[in-house]
Parts: sequence; C-alpha cells; structure tokens
Amino acid sequence: MLDMKFVLENIDHVAERLRTRGTAVIDTLNQIKSYDTSRRALILQVEQRKSLRNTTSEQIGRMKRNQEDTAALQAHMREVNQEIKLLEEKLKVVEDSIAALCPTVPNIPHTSVPVGADETGNLEVRRCGIPRKFPFPPKDHVDLGEGLGILHSQRAAKITGARFSLLAGMGARMERALINFMLDTHSRHHGYTEVFPPFMANRASFFGTGNLPKFEADLFKVEGTDFLLAPTAEVPVTNIYRDEILDADRLPIYLTAYTPCFRSEAGSHGKDVRGLIRQHQFNKVELVKFTAAETSYEELEKLVADAESILKRLELPYRVVALSTGDMGFSAAKTYDIEVWLPSQDRYREISSCSNFEDFQARRANIRYRPQPGAKPRFVHTLNGSGLAIGRTWLAILENYQLEDGSVVVPEALRLYMDGIEKIEKGRVL
Repeated sequence: MLDMKFVLENIDHVAERLRTRGTAVIDTLNQIKSYDTSRRALILQVEQRKSLRNTTSEQIGRMKRNQEDTAALQAHMREVNQEIKLLEEKLKVVEDSIAALCPTVPNIPHTSVPVGADETGNLEVRRCGIPRKFPFPPKDHVDLGEGLGILHSQRAAKITGARFSLLAGMGARMERALINFMLDTHSRHHGYTEVFPPFMANRASFFGTGNLPKFEADLFKVEGTDFLLAPTAEVPVTNIYRDEILDADRLPIYLTAYTPCFRSEAGSHGKDVRGLIRQHQFNKVELVKFTAAETSYEELEKLVADAESILKRLELPYRVVALSTGDMGFSAAKTYDIEVWLPSQDRYREISSCSNFEDFQARRANIRYRPQPGAKPRFVHTLNGSGLAIGRTWLAILENYQLEDGSVVVPEALRLYMDGIEKIEKGRVL
C-alpha cells in the first residue's frame, strides 16, 4: 500500500507515474482526490464549530458567574453539538471511503521499468544457453509424459477435474527431486534459511501481500473459516514478520520455502489448458527477502541471479525479461521474468517472476526495522521470486532432454537426487 499522506500531497505526480498502469488507476486516484477535498472541507467545518463551542462555553461560564441568563446560548450550543455530530458522521463516511479505495491503488513503478501497455512493452535483458536443434520433431511434455507412463492427465481429471495433474513413478520422483535440489541450492549456496510454512493463511496475511481485497476471485477459500489456500509461499513467508520491528543488523533476511500453490485461474479460460503450464495446484520453491531501502535494488539483481542459477545447473536455455509498467503485478515496483525455452512451442515461457515491492507490502503488513537503537522505525523493503516453479521446470526438462525414442535424459545436476538414474524410459507404472 502506498503512503496515502504522500499520495494526497503529491496527487498529480503520483497520477503521472501510475498513468502507465492504465486509466482505471487514474479513475481511482481521482475518486480519492475528490474524497480528500470533501474530507478537508468537513474537517475545517468541524474545527470551526468546535472553536465556536469552546469560545461560547467560556462565555457561558462567565455569564453564570455573573448570574446572567444563559438559556439562549446553551440552546445554540446544543444545535452546534448536533451539527458537529452530523459533520463527524459525514467525515467518517468519507474517511472510510478513502480507506476502502487506498488498498486498491497499485504500486508506483520504479523509474527503470520500461513503459508499455502490456507484455509487448517488455524488454529482453539477456539470454543464456542455446536452444537445442532436434533432428526429429520434438514432442510436447504431455505426449512425452503420457508415453513414458509418468503423467496421467485423464486420471487426474477423474479424481478432481481439469487443470490438475497426476505424476507417477519417475515423474513423481523427479518432481520431489527438483524440490529438494532447489531448496538445497538456495540454502547451501545462496544463504537462504529454509522455512516450512502453513499452506493456508488468514485474510490479514493476504491483505499484507496485496492479494486482498483486489484479487479475491483468484483465491481458493476454506468454507466456514478465515483461511484461504496459499497461491504462493510469498503469502505465508512474507507475513512471518507482520506487525514486527526488526533490528537493522538482521537485514537482509533471506528465506526460501517449498509449498504447493493453489490458484483458481479466474479469467484464464482457454489459456494453456493442455498440460502443466497453468494448473489449479502446483508446487513451487519461493525466495523471499527483507531488506533496507538503500540495498533493495541490488538485492533484486541477486535474487534474479539466484533463480537463474537453477536453470544454469540444469542446463536449460532461458532468457530474462524486464516487465513493462502495463504487465507488472499489482504490488510490484519492478519485476523481472525468467522464461525457459520450450521446444514444442518454439518459444520462451515464464518459469519465475522476481519482484521488488519496495515498502508497498511492508506498509500493508506493518513490517518495520529500526535503523539504530532509539531511532524511529522504517518500513523494510520486501522482495520475492520463484526459485523455481517445479511443474514448469519438470516439463522443461522433458521437452529439452527428450530423445527420439520418447525417453528423457535426466540432467546431470539432478541425478544425485534420483539415485544416479540417467534416463527415464517407458515402463508400466500404474
């Protein structure tokens, strides 16, 4: 959430910065500005009447001491008190309206973010690895997985419905291996502390990360409770420090976590319905950082490099893209997407999104740090990114390491986690 005092005092500047995110944002800012004008007028009227009340009360006191008749003035004061009550009621309605609108205003893009209306405005930063040239038509991960007996889409649909997956044998083994491989890499080599958070969180936690109130339709709720299923470990992990003040010497804090992720995919009907690209449930290893404001953009670059290292170790071709103002998420000030090469689609697809939220989430979740003993607390900057999405890594391995006979070579970096198995071959599993 933005600092509303700053927004209201710099409304034109903020509107100019946010205009690149779309006209709906400007409409909201105009509403806030209108409400704020009413708020200031009502405050002035309340203060004027309270000042009148104070002056008149003193006058009534003097008149009583002189045994003068105060009935008329007291009657007038009752009218003034009633006016103050009505004005304060109006003021509360206006302030509540402002409070309801403020959380719907997105973060201000960093000045380095490319300006664009949508993904067409994204800027490629770098590429790593050369996509393999196949001497045969490459299959997609669904045909490969089902041919090997390690992916069962129809059985998953029977159990639950569309956009769920069932992995078996070496498919399930590789999923688990990828989780362990990523957690070990980030905790042993990149300095992250591993945590194992709840897979559900309360509404206060979802508000803290910016998922509520704006994106409730994207979430799965647990009926009869205050809980929602986590769409990413970002939600529970960021809220570990909600309503806390950290000592400056603890920063930066690096945390990594595995969780299953649950998303309703509202509004994505017809997109990537085949296979594992867009699922209601998937696994992911997340990276979360809490930093001081002065170092957060340096930490963002390190975060991206940490996520990239997984693809480098697995020898999967990828590229890094800076998202445009019109393609960034609601809470982000700057975002890099890492996109892995998929031979079946002859294109790069997102496998990680790494963002700096500056103090946007920390302000909502009230996460602060004290720069030095006795100093006034400041809001931390929060960052997070996928390190990586497990399902998309799984399918990228199948597609990039496939052989003409339909078998799949296991990346060398992953063999330690699969008891030295070098190749996944067809076999009856279920």
